[in-house]
Amino acid sequence: MSKFVAALPMYDWPEARGEVDAQWVLLRDAIRQRGIDAPEAVVRSNRELPAVPGGILDSAGKLIAPDSATLPPDELDFHQLWLSPALLFGQTCWGPMELGLARHVQVIAQPNYDAFEGGQGELYSSALVMAADGGPPIASPRDGKAVIPIDLLRGRRFTFNNPDSMSGLIGLTRDLEAMGESLDIFASRSESGGHRSSIVAVAEGRADIAAIDCQSWALAQRFEPAARGVKIVGWTARRKGLPYITARITPAAVVAAMREAVAAVEGGASEQPLVQRVG
Repeated sequence: MSKFVAALPMYDWPEARGEVDAQWVLLRDAIRQRGIDAPEAVVRSNRELPAVPGGILDSAGKLIAPDSATLPPDELDFHQLWLSPALLFGQTCWGPMELGLARHVQVIAQPNYDAFEGGQGELYSSALVMAADGGPPIASPRDGKAVIPIDLLRGRRFTFNNPDSMSGLIGLTRDLEAMGESLDIFASRSESGGHRSSIVAVAEGRADIAAIDCQSWALAQRFEPAARGVKIVGWTARRKGLPYITARITPAAVVAAMREAVAAVEGGASEQPLVQRVG
């Protein structure tokens, strides 16, 4: 059994788990072909993470996360996963990275978003969705610049997936700031807990507007009935998509080999070793 763990949690909807598993099999085999003991399957719960008695420490010996054995076993704490010293291959968001996670992990590569409207290469954007009114949706702009309908958004109830989300909150905040505006244009702001929950909240009338990253929007169109009750009214600017990461202690040679493996499997995936604010 491998001493490492792997996870692809960011788009791991229940209906898409077979596809996520298949994605990992391709990545796993490409990584193993380069002499690395990649785990057989991805983890989906805290109980599958190796225990770290005393908790996880940073390079200075400071406690940054508890022992996974102390967490609810049937849940998956993303920060616990990301900070695990056993993490060989994972996936995160640039929001948490910019808020401190980048100090504790290494970036392997950026995935390719060409398959999704609103994506281009390693860049992705978020669809701004409101209740459907019979009008046509706004198409993603070819130049990747933000399309923010300020007058339509002003005074509305905004919901977002979580406070450290680039796609659900931070990206839109920056686009508004670039226009001389802020989140204060909204009558209220609420946290939904996930992109899917945000779509449902808008469709059910509990919120008026949400920003949904383009890959989550594609999943919603396939699997979430509430998506039929909303439409796209704008787009955030394109930014770096969700990076693949590995533990801080993963040797450089292993990181380089995994970059080769990702490029072999995903083609357009690219290395992004530094934190970069885009837009």
